[in-house]
Parts: sequence; structure tokens; C-alpha cells
Amino acid sequence: MDHSHHAHHEHHHGSGEHQEHDKHADHSVAMFKDKFWLSLILTIPVMAYSEMIQHWLNFTPPSFPGSQYVPFVLSTIIFFYGGMVFIKSAWGELKAKLPGMMTLISLAIITAYVYSVATQFFIEGEGFFWELATLVTIMLLGHWLEMASVAKAESALDAISQLLPDKAEKLVNGNPKQVLVSDLKVGDLVLIRPGSSIPVDGVITEGSSSVNEAAITGESKPTSKTVNDEVVAGTINQDGSLTVKVTKLGEDTALAGIMRLVAEAQSSKSNVQVLADKAAFALTLIAIVTGVLTFIYWLVAKDAAFALERSVTVLIIACPHALGLAIPLVVSISTALSARNGLLVRKRLALEAARKVDWVLFDKTGTLTKGEHGVTDIWATKGYTDEDILHLTASLEQNSEHIVGKGIVNEANKRHVHFDKVEDFSALPGLGVKGRLHGKDNFTAASHRYIKENKLKVPADIEQHSKQAAKDGKTEVYLIKDGKVVIGAIALADVIREQSKQTIAGLKAEGIKTAMVTGDSQDVAAYVAKQLGLDQYFAEVRPEDKANKVKELQQSGNKVAFVGDGINDAPALTQAEIGLAIGAGTDVAIKSADIILVKSDPRDVLRVIHLSKATYRKMVQNLAWATGYNVLAIPLAAGVLYKSGILLSPAVGAVLMSLSTVIVAINAQLLRRAHYHPGHSH
Repeated sequence: MDHSHHAHHEHHHGSGEHQEHDKHADHSVAMFKDKFWLSLILTIPVMAYSEMIQHWLNFTPPSFPGSQYVPFVLSTIIFFYGGMVFIKSAWGELKAKLPGMMTLISLAIITAYVYSVATQFFIEGEGFFWELATLVTIMLLGHWLEMASVAKAESALDAISQLLPDKAEKLVNGNPKQVLVSDLKVGDLVLIRPGSSIPVDGVITEGSSSVNEAAITGESKPTSKTVNDEVVAGTINQDGSLTVKVTKLGEDTALAGIMRLVAEAQSSKSNVQVLADKAAFALTLIAIVTGVLTFIYWLVAKDAAFALERSVTVLIIACPHALGLAIPLVVSISTALSARNGLLVRKRLALEAARKVDWVLFDKTGTLTKGEHGVTDIWATKGYTDEDILHLTASLEQNSEHIVGKGIVNEANKRHVHFDKVEDFSALPGLGVKGRLHGKDNFTAASHRYIKENKLKVPADIEQHSKQAAKDGKTEVYLIKDGKVVIGAIALADVIREQSKQTIAGLKAEGIKTAMVTGDSQDVAAYVAKQLGLDQYFAEVRPEDKANKVKELQQSGNKVAFVGDGINDAPALTQAEIGLAIGAGTDVAIKSADIILVKSDPRDVLRVIHLSKATYRKMVQNLAWATGYNVLAIPLAAGVLYKSGILLSPAVGAVLMSLSTVIVAINAQLLRRAHYHPGHSH
């Protein structure tokens, strides 16, 4: 057994476990695993020394003095070591007046144990030790699988934690020294170089830069930051060096909040699980009533020994191995599948509801779009070509860490434009860059703010274009010669993700309607909506009104999924039937989301819907199979067809029961095959 793995789980379940009074309070994966393996090992000799099995398989194990007590002794160990977990949980269910699965399991194992001990020492009859042993073992397996699935989802968390660097440069007497982030204290000063990720929440004490906060706010444009501005762990510094004073560390940072969420993720009960519990509740009542009636009937019609054997058989057969495994297995596989595909399911109910969605409403920035800038237009004044403007601007920006600079350089690379060497380069943080090209001319590439601050005149032919571009929500960069003359401009906009087109097309194919909500202008929204072929769009929506747009779509009884990423999406994520947060997103967005799409790929929305449909199908098939088996087996066990010579012995019942369990398990495994794989565009 792999102990490191083992310890890891013990640790996971130690902490936040006691708050929730669910059936797995203070149970851990490792505990179920150990109990299962030990019970399994002890079950083998129990079976080998059971007459029934010997009779079937036609073999005789080595006998020794007292060998007839092997099943009794080992089953007793299994009963107390493995079975007690269920009995304790059943006691909890009964105290809560909610008899369910645990009560049913306990009923069967206690009956089987007491009756078997009685036949061993006091009365005539065939004991059920091997059924008892297999029963406990299979149930332990079911619960181990169920809990392991929860732990798997937690390991998907580690993916998110990688947004944070583990080392930082702490300033000691003004000199940077590499330390572990875990060794920093509140009040320490940290140096953050251009292009590196910010390790803590803090306040800038010197320097200015722009910071890409898309991971936290979902805003695609980098934010200018200067002294006294706050920065957040997990965001990326772009073009300037910053000194940051640490204000929050570790557990308190926004990112740590995300980590806590997934811990709650799996503890939420699923609807179908509730259905299975209801089925178990009904079965408990049916089993007890049938058991009692069977006993009374045969007591009168035949004799006490026969009556007892029949009623015990009924109780044992009613214990739903298959039902106990039906849902946990599917849950476990779908959880593992979703985690492996970058879907963190926080609320099981959401995954189940996803199959019924009518509308999917997307936030624009960072969800349908990449949140990174690409060049859309280039304008030049007389005497210059577009190529010249791109060549000169890209040469200035070639080492830029800034999202806009990178966008321009990418475009130049795409068009195979060559770069010139820059001399006397300097950055104007938050505004632009300047330098000398071809050894003689000084050029500046800067934002509109720079134009305003330096009262420069923009040539008329460029101005009419740039006004329209500003309306479309584009970012402009002006190229200025010798600090005075504007000779050209480049417009950039947030790039629509390739996958967005596939997603919208895929949703349409499923008959699901799509809409977009954005704070951007009417023009920008119309432009994006047309490119993607959306059914509807809402523009100029203030963050606090996003939830109202979800309500609007819900009004005629539509089920709405909302896909977003920013803090301002939280109310909308909560309002929607299903809130899907894109990417590591933000603490708050994720708190409100039901499912987190770790890879920030909008196609995952489709994947959620497909997985939801497949999972639901399997659960229903398994429930139908498991209950169907009981519906048939219980009357046979009760001796309904005794007159026709058909009597279900406890042993055959147990075999059928195991068979039905195996079928359920295999069916659940088929979910892996049925699962919708990425890359199939419909």
C-alpha cells in the first residue's frame, strides 16, 4: 500500500470533516480501504469453509480440529471490524428519523449474523456466514469508491494552486533575496520583476506597471498600477518592476479561497443519490413488512424453523448491494472523468441539471474572448504604409511584457515583418514606450492618454478611424515621431476564442439557445454576437445587472446556465440554475459557481452537458436494474412460488445479488466509453 498517498488523505479528511453531519462523518478513504481489504482477505476462508460453496464448487478444504468454526470466527471479525461502520451510521439515520441505505445494510447484516450464530450453536438450519462476509465486503467497497471519488476531485485542486509561484524575491536591506513564499510575513517587501506572477496580496510601495488581472477580475485590459494600489496573488505583472508590501498571505489570499471551495465541492449530495436513499427507505419498509408477513405466514403454514429461514432470506436479499453501489460508482466515475477533463464539480446537482438547460448565457471578456489583444486595424498618414507603421511600432515593442505590445509583436511576426534594433529604449509605464530606431529617428508608441497629456494633434485621416475604433471598444496605440508628429496608429481588440465558435455551434446542434452579456458598448457586442452567431446579446450591462439578465431569460420557465469568470459575475452565477466559472477565475466567482472549467475552454460547457446526460442515463439504468432485481427476488425469497417448487434459498439469493452488483459496476464503467471526448465538433 502506498503510504504517502495514504497519509495525504488522512490529512485531507482530518480537518473540515466534523462540521458536516453526513453519513461519512469521521470516515476516511484510508479507513474504508483498509477495512475493505481486510474483510476481503477474511472472506476467502469463510467461503472456502462454507458447505454451500463446497457443494457448488465440488471441493473440500483441508479440515482440522475446529475447522467447522472457521466461518463463524472470521465472520465475527468481519462483522465487528467491517460492519460496525454501517451500524453506527444506521444509528445516526434512525436518530434523525431518516432510515436509508445504512439502516437497510445494518438490518441485513445484523439479521444474517444473529441467525447464523443461532444455527451454529442453538437451532437447526443453514447459516449465512459467507453471505454476511460478502455483503460487508461489497458494501465497504462501495463506500471506499464513493469517498475516493471525492478525494480525486480534491487533487484537481492542485492544478489551481499552480497559479501561485512558490518562491518570491524578498527585499532584505534593499537587496532581493530568493525565499519561499511560505516564509514571507505580512509587512515584508517583495520585488516583482516584469513578466512574473505576483505571489501575495499586497500594496505597491514603489514602481508603476500594468498588471494583467484577467485570472482574478476577468478584465482583458491590463490595469495600470502605481504606488498605493493593491495587487492580488495569482495575477501577472507586465512591463514595470514593482516593490510590494505583503498584506495577505497563504490562507487569506483570494486564491486560497478557491482552494477551500473544492473541499465543499463533493460533499454536496446529488439528486439521484437522494433518489437512491428514497429507494433504500422504501426497500427498508418493504423488507421489514415482507419479512414479518413471511414469518407469520410460514409459522402458521409450516413450522418455526422454515418460517425463520424464509424471513431471514427476505431481509438479506432486500439488502441492496447493487443499489448501494449503483449511484456511488457512477458518481465516482463521473467525478474522476470531470476532474480529468478539467471540470471541477462543486455541486453534484448542477451536473445533473445540466442535461436540461435551455439557454446558455456567456459573459464576454475572457469567456467567449481570449482576454488578450490582437491587431484589428492599422492606419498610416501620407508618406507611410501600414507595413511601415507596424514595422516601426513592433520594433519599439519587441521586448514588451505588456499585453498590447505583445499583440503588436505577434501581428508583426504573423506578417513576417522584420524588426530593427532599438537604442536608448525606455518604458513609460502605463503609457507606452520610446526609443531610437535606425540610429537616427526618435519614436514613441503610446496610448491616447499620452496624446492628451502632451496635447499632440492627430491627423484627420487617422482621427476619423480611431474615433470609430474607440466606439468599438478597441485599444489604440499611436506612433509618434520625434515626440511631436503622429504618423500612424494601430487598433487592437480582445480576440474571440477559436473554441467559442465551436461551442456556440455545438450548443445549437443540441437545440440550446445562446446569449452574451457584456459591459462593452452596443457596437462591440453586436460585432462579437454576429461573428459567433448568438441568438441574443445584452450590451452595456452594469456588473450588478448581470443577474437580472439571467432572470429575464428564466422568466418563461427556461433553465439557464451562466458562464462567466469575474468577480462581477458572482450574482449571475448564483441566479442561474447552473453557474459555470471559466478558468481559475476569481475567488468570488468560483464561490458562486457550481462547476468550474479549469481549462478556460468554452467547449467545456458542451462537455458538461454531455457528461451530465451520460451520467444521468447510467444512474437511471443502474437504479432500475438494482430495484428491479429486488422486486423479483423478494417475493421469491418469501416463498410465493413455493407450491410450484420454486424457492429462493439465501445462497442463490446472495449469488444473484452479487451478480446484479457486478452488472451495475460494469455498466457504470461503460460511462468512460460513453463520455463525450474533446475535439469532436458535432
